Amino acid sequence: MSIERPVSPDPYDLLPPAPSFTVTSDDVTDGQPLKDDQVNAAGDRSPQLSWSDVPEGTKSFTVTCFDPDAPTPSGFWHWALVDLPADVTSLEAGAGAEGATLPGNAFMCRNDGGSKAFMGAAPPEGDQVHRYYFVVHAVTEESLGVDSEASPAVVSFNLAFKTAGRAIVMGTYQH
Repeated sequence: MSIERPVSPDPYDLLPPAPSFTVTSDDVTDGQPLKDDQVNAAGDRSPQLSWSDVPEGTKSFTVTCFDPDAPTPSGFWHWALVDLPADVTSLEAGAGAEGATLPGNAFMCRNDGGSKAFMGAAPPEGDQVHRYYFVVHAVTEESLGVDSEASPAVVSFNLAFKTAGRAIVMGTYQH
């Protein structure tokens, strides 16, 4: 069963432009299917991510995962990790587990599935291919100015005013 609808645009094309920098992953290959353990039914394991060449003036990082292809008007937020210190340049696989020890004052906000953790891919069975945008946001402040009760939409709103740059790697999944 497919839920007929147009393919959503790249959500980051709809935001004010920001300089890009480099993000790599041992687990996500840009434009390719996610690994099984990054799927909700098979582990909810956040991918390994590393970044470099960040914009000058970066004071912290926020890491998000967003699926614009969910059958909702607002997409689906799978992860929001906020206030990573500026000297952190990588996350190990599984760093998004609920209750994980994070560096400095970093914390996770509740994803659209309801947990303060990474939620793996979970599109409806038989639906179109979904895209999962893993984004490292370079932030111009040490704190984004939200707490762990903020929704990912509020995190994203605050990023609109405090983003020094964005690094994106996008994986796909179809159930």
